[in-house]
Amino acid sequence: MQVFTYSEARQNLSKLLIIAQKEEVEIRRRDGTAFSLTSKKGKTKSPFDIPGIKTKAFTTDILDAVKKSRRQA
Repeated sequence: MQVFTYSEARQNLSKLLIIAQKEEVEIRRRDGTAFSLTSKKGKTKSPFDIPGIKTKAFTTDILDAVKKSRRQA
C-alpha cells in the first residue's frame, strides 16, 4: 500500500488512480485523518447476457411463429 499526503494526491490524481487499480492507496491529511482509495471491480457481463430457458419448442417452431406474427402486422 502506498501512502500519499493530501497535497501529493491532489497534484498526482491520475497517477493515484492507476496505482489504485493494482493496490490500495492511502491519502493522509495534515490533521491525521486517513482515507483509502481502491478500484471497484467493473462489470464483466453484458446487460444482454441473460440465462437461457428450457423449452420443448424447436428452432423451426420459433421461426414459424415470428414469420406468422410479421404477416399479421
